[in-house]
Amino acid sequence: MERAYYQSTINHFILENADSIIGKLSSNHANRTLTDLQKNAWIQQIQILKIQLKPFSGFIFFEFAIPRMGKRADNIVIIQDCIFIIEFKVGSNTFDTSSEAQVIDYSLDLKYFHEGSHHAKLLPVLVSTEASKSLTIKESVINLHTSAKSNKQDLSSILKSFLTTNSGSIDALAWSNTSYKPTPTIVEAAQALYKGHNVDEISRSDASAINLSTTSKCLNHIIDTSKSRNEKTICFVTGVPGAGKTLAGLNIANQRMKSDKDEHAVFLSGNGPLVDVLREALARDMVLNSQTDETIKKSDALRNTSAFIQNIHHFRDEYLKNDGEPIEKVVVFDEAQRAWNQKQVQAFMKRKRGIDNFSMSEPEF
Repeated sequence: MERAYYQSTINHFILENADSIIGKLSSNHANRTLTDLQKNAWIQQIQILKIQLKPFSGFIFFEFAIPRMGKRADNIVIIQDCIFIIEFKVGSNTFDTSSEAQVIDYSLDLKYFHEGSHHAKLLPVLVSTEASKSLTIKESVINLHTSAKSNKQDLSSILKSFLTTNSGSIDALAWSNTSYKPTPTIVEAAQALYKGHNVDEISRSDASAINLSTTSKCLNHIIDTSKSRNEKTICFVTGVPGAGKTLAGLNIANQRMKSDKDEHAVFLSGNGPLVDVLREALARDMVLNSQTDETIKKSDALRNTSAFIQNIHHFRDEYLKNDGEPIEKVVVFDEAQRAWNQKQVQAFMKRKRGIDNFSMSEPEF
């Protein structure tokens, strides 16, 4: 499985022709609109990295996909035991807060959702190519509170400042090929977030509390029975609009998130706006109703919701090139009436993903 549009050892990357690298990046970007702006940004990144990475041995990735998050980091460079998550702002002469938040979020997403990164040394680096030198507080970067800040001329020295002698090394390919797996802490945070919600947009329905409770109890009984018998079961929950089907699905997904018992669960929807609205509503509710003295950032709250509310397209894409099995034992598919048949899925995958003969085999849950 290759998560990145381009991956190589640093030594090979430096020696490889830039046009060849651009060709590989463009090829893996197939079936999407490739703008001149993106292509020119890649050209600048390649030129800078070829110079700045000369002192090092290690591995480099371009456009690295963070599992199921629908995000790609510009570059990831692995040197010794350090994983540098690098975000380029080509032509920028400032280190703006939104760009810094972006690269820190990439690092946190990897830490909480990518199994190989749970205990790794992740270091966010923001490269504003035309900016002046900026002070880097190493401890704050290591703790993912801030990013290291670099321009096109001092990236090498910034990277070198985080390296230590006899620090060991990381098998870059093995690291990249590890799969999606939320940490126990993010699962607990998601459960706490959902338990305390009182969001009108989610809880409003015409279903009585008794009906909702009965439905959830029935589904939980079916899940427990299937688990004890080592069986696979599919359940269809029907009802008129406003009957509470989405809420029932969210309840089940949250209740069955039990990482300590290796029983993960996820709420999936192909309706992107619905996923965004659910995440946003819960995140806002958590920030507004926090009872702690410590301010909860909305970006952290959104990350918590991503542990169990996900876009089904990102779920699908994660396993297109991954032979591994999803970790979830319980999957809730909202708005199933909108699901495509195999013929339509195959047509989409060929047109949008460049994948011929896409087949839907029986999942192993």
